[in-house]
Order: sequence, then structure tokens, then C-alpha cells
Amino acid sequence: MTTAMPDLEFVTYACENRLATITVNRPDKLNALNDEVMAQIDAAFAHAKADADCGVVILTGAGEKAFVAGADIGELATQTVRGGKAKSLRGQAVLANIENLGKPVIAMINGYAFGGGLELALACHVRTLAAETKIGLPEVGLSIIPGYGGTQRLPRIVGRGRALEMILTGRPISPETALLFGLVNRVAPAAELRATTEKLASAMLGNGPLALAMATEAVLRGSETTLEEGLRIECDLFGIISSTSDMREGLNAFLEKRKPDYTGQ
Repeated sequence: MTTAMPDLEFVTYACENRLATITVNRPDKLNALNDEVMAQIDAAFAHAKADADCGVVILTGAGEKAFVAGADIGELATQTVRGGKAKSLRGQAVLANIENLGKPVIAMINGYAFGGGLELALACHVRTLAAETKIGLPEVGLSIIPGYGGTQRLPRIVGRGRALEMILTGRPISPETALLFGLVNRVAPAAELRATTEKLASAMLGNGPLALAMATEAVLRGSETTLEEGLRIECDLFGIISSTSDMREGLNAFLEKRKPDYTGQ
């Protein structure tokens, strides 16, 4: 079953066989982010969250050149102290909604991902990358800093030293380096990137949706605290999921050697 979202100017949404694709559709501007595009991305993810037919989301960019090339420099050039802080807060809120969607989100980085584009990908749970492209956070070259969470998410993913090198030099890194750093999960030629990403999504879709949501929550919340507190979070969620019909269905299906039929309950 395919679920459509009301038309947006710069973002499209399509869902088929429980796999949704959200596409930033501004290829003439290399899918650059401005306030309107960010608001439409937020609307698309809100739709994905509410869409009962959606189990996993792929986020990508339109065209062959860019995932999201970065922020709209024209907007940044005129911002004030108050406006800059407000823009950062709005962007951070949009990315937090992606990170806390309750469904796995895969960034399919099909082209340039710089600045806000890479920050957008960092808010996704898993990332795949075209072998022909580079990614980075070049903000310091414009005498600004990442404002959509890049200074916080990147070191949590690749470590402080690697993150500081990327941020303080502003230099892009190659797909090979991104894979070595653990910044991306898969690298594939551009022609194979969709198939590679869908294969990863398919492996997720075969599992219980509540388990996917709670496992993601445990990892995200646990990474922000001590090991002791993280173990308590895991324990609480393990107890909660033990009350669900999906847990009983999954275990019974295993014992009965059949495919489980999950309902998200």
C-alpha cells in the first residue's frame, strides 16, 4: 500500500511496502537548507511518524549532485545574534524530531553533504554514502560554527579527536575515511546506493516495530548518560516490551518455526 503526503514545494514523501522515502527536492540549489525547507522536512517526518504504513524511513536528496549541500548562505549572511540563535534552535528541534522519530531513519547520502546537510544526516540513525562523494563540516571557513547539532552529534559518533579535526579544519573527508571513522555504515557506488540502502532497510523491517523503537531509544538515551544509568534505561525498556503482544508473537513464532506477524502492539 502506498501512502501519499499533501504536496510540499521542496520535500516529497512516498511509502511503499512499509519503506518511506523523504526527499529534499531543491536540486537547482543543491538541496540547500533554508527555513522553509527545514519546516517542510519537519512536516514530512511528522507525517512519517503518524503513518501506520511506515516502518523505516530513508532520507535523501533529489538529483545526482547533492544530498544536501548545506545551509542557504544568503539567509546566514543577514542574520543577527538573536536571529542566529533562533535559527539554531529551530534547526536543532527539527533534527531532534528526526532522531526521536520512533522508527529507524537511514540517511542515503547520494551526493554532497556539507554543513547543515551533514548535520541532517547525523540526526539519522544509520548512514549510507555514495562512493563518489565527500562530506564535511566547513563552517569555520566562513567564520561560523555548526549550529544544527554538529558539534554534539559528530563527537558522539566518531570520537572527540576526529570530530575536532573535521570541525576545526573544515576539510571534507573521503568515503573511505568516513567508513573508517564509523561516520557511515555502508559505502557503495552511486548506481548501487539505493539497492544497498534498501537492503539495510529490509533487514530492519523484518523485526518487531516496538523492538526497533525501544532499542533505538535505549541506545540514544543511554549514550547521553553513565553506564549505570544506561543499564537502568535498558532494564526499564526490557520490562515494558515484555508486556507487549509483539513480544509474545515473536517468541511464539520462533518456537513454532514460522514467520512472525507483528502488529505494533
